[in-house]
Amino acid sequence: MLRLLKHLRTIKKSTVAAMIFAVLAQGGSLVLPLMMSSLINEGIANGDIPYIKEMGFYMMLVSGLAVIIACFNSYYSSKTATAYGKVLRREIFLKVESLSQKDIDIVGTPSLITRCTNDVKVLQDFVLMGLRMIISAPIMLVGGVIMAFIMNPKLASVIFGVLPIIAVIVLIVLKVVMPLFRRRQKLVDSINRFIREKLTGIRVIRAFNRCDYEDERFQKQNLELSKLTLKFQRLMSVLIPICIVIIIAALDLLIIFAAKNLDKMDVVTQHDDLVNAIGNLQAFVIYMIMIVFSVTMAAAMFVIVPRARISAKRIIEVLDIEPSIKNPEKASFHDDNLGGTVEFRNVTFRYNEGEDPILDNVSFTAESGKVTAIIGCTGSGKTSLINLVPRFYDVNEGQVLFDGVDVRDWYQEDLRSRIGYVPQKAFLFSGTIEENLRYGSANATEQELKKALEIAQCNEFVDSLEGGMSAFVSQNATNFSGGQKQRLSIARALARNAEVYIFDDSFSALDFKTDAALRKAIRENLEATVIIVAQRVGTILDADRIIVLEGGRIVGDGRHAELLESCEVYKEIYSSQITEEEAR
Repeated sequence: MLRLLKHLRTIKKSTVAAMIFAVLAQGGSLVLPLMMSSLINEGIANGDIPYIKEMGFYMMLVSGLAVIIACFNSYYSSKTATAYGKVLRREIFLKVESLSQKDIDIVGTPSLITRCTNDVKVLQDFVLMGLRMIISAPIMLVGGVIMAFIMNPKLASVIFGVLPIIAVIVLIVLKVVMPLFRRRQKLVDSINRFIREKLTGIRVIRAFNRCDYEDERFQKQNLELSKLTLKFQRLMSVLIPICIVIIIAALDLLIIFAAKNLDKMDVVTQHDDLVNAIGNLQAFVIYMIMIVFSVTMAAAMFVIVPRARISAKRIIEVLDIEPSIKNPEKASFHDDNLGGTVEFRNVTFRYNEGEDPILDNVSFTAESGKVTAIIGCTGSGKTSLINLVPRFYDVNEGQVLFDGVDVRDWYQEDLRSRIGYVPQKAFLFSGTIEENLRYGSANATEQELKKALEIAQCNEFVDSLEGGMSAFVSQNATNFSGGQKQRLSIARALARNAEVYIFDDSFSALDFKTDAALRKAIRENLEATVIIVAQRVGTILDADRIIVLEGGRIVGDGRHAELLESCEVYKEIYSSQITEEEAR
């Protein structure tokens, strides 16, 4: 946790200001009881009206300054805590951005969201309470004890009989609290995962009338989290009242004892004179209340610290992940004349060590200016294959070469800037159509964006929208059909003007007419390496080269007519999709 607190250095000024004002605020609290004692002893006892007015004025002045200082402390501590949360969230976000898909899969997306929100909020609250309590409580406690001992050592010594009892109670509660909070954070991860899955699959749930079943599943997890949280809150609600009751009971005994022995109270003041015991008893009681309040704050911190410690550990786990995919220390020279040629050389790939390979000894070359298609049954490794080109994953054996250079010897940003990638599941960001297209190329001209829309067969439906390219895209693009989302995703990639275009089953939602028109436009307008992953044979009939995958191995390689003669797997796929009438 101390490691994360080092981030407070980035907001040093507000942190120091909050600490200074916290110290100054307690100075006033320690002075006021003495002033009140003096007011009673010197002013009220002697009927000295001018002295009462003078001392009353000074007390009002000190109280006013204390209020102003407390406001500044509250302002700077809130500012520091908020800035600290911002710094932590940025650190986590940047770290996640640097991780490969494999690294993200290990932690889990829902857990990463929880750590970036819930856990950061816990640490933010800890800093806020810390700047208000961790500094204030010790000063109040130590200052109160010292002043109480100065007033009457015999009575003040009773405090040390109470503090060990409170310490034992706190330690017992902590022993129970930390495991509970650890379990609670895991349950929050689980609920986030469940909600994310349910919202994503809401149409499937409704289509199969499984809302009641999903509600029951959610209720179980929600009830478990609620029970655990209630147990946690009960422990917190028990700890502080017990501490307060013990100390107030001790305070009552002290007051009773002092009241019975007023005539024996021999108190020394600044002037080393014997003064009226009533005023000193009043000050002594206030110091005792300060001690009670400081111990109460300390007890509250003993509950907050374990929570912050567990959240800090979860955040550090993310920050300590070593990215499995890194940039090389120095990028290798590449030949721009190759124009984006991609070569797979004896590639073997598996997602986890010890598992059977998803791809086994795959070798082929996708040449510049030609269309290379990849087809195969579900689970044959098509998507895994093309994910190796932009280095979403790294090969276990062999090489993937881009322009004759191993992709591991490229800077990731440089490599990906040369690739136009369309994922299997079309994804658009909320915003306008133009903003989505500029995600592919921020500096593209309006003419280039319109050209990309034209090639992707989007211009007709985009022009019909109110505002055209300024039309709004809702979250998850729910205001567009599946085919429209796919075409806009393709247009976004085309706007990049890349050397290599990868289409991962990106024509599946298109009708045959639009599919054919789009492929024709791509062939006529793109002088680049085009790699198409497809499930439909009709999408790849005119490809320059077709790679057939089966069980992670290449079982066919050639043009359509050649594969019909030489590859049984391709022939089966073709026969299952193309009827004799369609073939004509």
